[in-house]
Amino acid sequence: MKARLILEDGTIFEGKAFGYLKDSVGEVVFNTSMTGYGEILTDPSYYGQIVTMTYPLIGNYGINLEDVESRGVFVKGFIVREKSDTPNNFRCEMDLDTYLKQNKIIGLEGIDTRALTKILRNSGTMKGIITLENFDYEDITKKLEEFDNTMAVKTVTRKEVQHIKGNGKKVALMDFGVKENIIRSFRERDCDITICPATTSPEEVLKVNPDLVFLSNGPGDPEDLQDVIENIKELVGKKPIAGICLGHQLLALTLGGQTSKLKFGHRGGNHPVKDLEENKVFITSQNHGYYVSKIPENMEVTHINLNDNTVEGMRHKTLPIYSVQYHPEACPGPKDNDYIFDKFLELI
Repeated sequence: MKARLILEDGTIFEGKAFGYLKDSVGEVVFNTSMTGYGEILTDPSYYGQIVTMTYPLIGNYGINLEDVESRGVFVKGFIVREKSDTPNNFRCEMDLDTYLKQNKIIGLEGIDTRALTKILRNSGTMKGIITLENFDYEDITKKLEEFDNTMAVKTVTRKEVQHIKGNGKKVALMDFGVKENIIRSFRERDCDITICPATTSPEEVLKVNPDLVFLSNGPGDPEDLQDVIENIKELVGKKPIAGICLGHQLLALTLGGQTSKLKFGHRGGNHPVKDLEENKVFITSQNHGYYVSKIPENMEVTHINLNDNTVEGMRHKTLPIYSVQYHPEACPGPKDNDYIFDKFLELI
């Protein structure tokens, strides 16, 4: 079935719909990973976004449910140059089209994804709609204006506390949209993990008596989470705190820093980052549209992005607080940075 992507600047791409055939509005972004589309689809950090894959053929190894990173698919739409209808892999359980149908997500194929990526890179990320209707730009303006992603974290977070028993350090994990491989990374270190919903009060977190409070990744603008920031303030100085991605940004805001929006974000598995403490360069997996534009006075930079020199990690000068912007748990992407979880536990 024919479908169109209409961007808020009026650009129109015509292609073919697949997956769940229902119009969808979101923020259109691009990801440069060559594999890992199953993990990307199920990463809660993509909630509210229509994801464009720059790699030209997607779906050739199908979908394996062991690889999912959360309880469902969280993207608003999925755009590919060409999808594979005949996946071939011994782990394949279903094809991409069927998977999107099951999870009620629309896909769009057959458009020039390279041209779309260049538009987003030059003009910046923008809202868009994948539609089956023959709308003109004027018809969809209201739909784009009504799109609101401010409640993203409260939509993707767990609704109840979950406990995963371990014999090691006790970790209170604040779920802002946590990926499964972050949980696995702590489990591999035999941590006793209590996963808390995003709105859990500091009093409830401290009742767990954790050795470490961990702030997870998640979707949206960190400045929308003022109530969460106030909760984190109550934990500073009482327990060691670590964070990844959104958790890193929330820590910066909590301690008096600032965050800003990137022009088109960092999304992919090939971003070079220098660890200033180790004096080494690592290739990292990244997925964020915001970054720490001003670090707090009492923090020092530990990592920098070698593409644009943005802050990729920071450590408190006196308190046990440490965070990184990129995803050391990977999935998808290189697993060179798994050592970061050991650094988190060294805060204890």
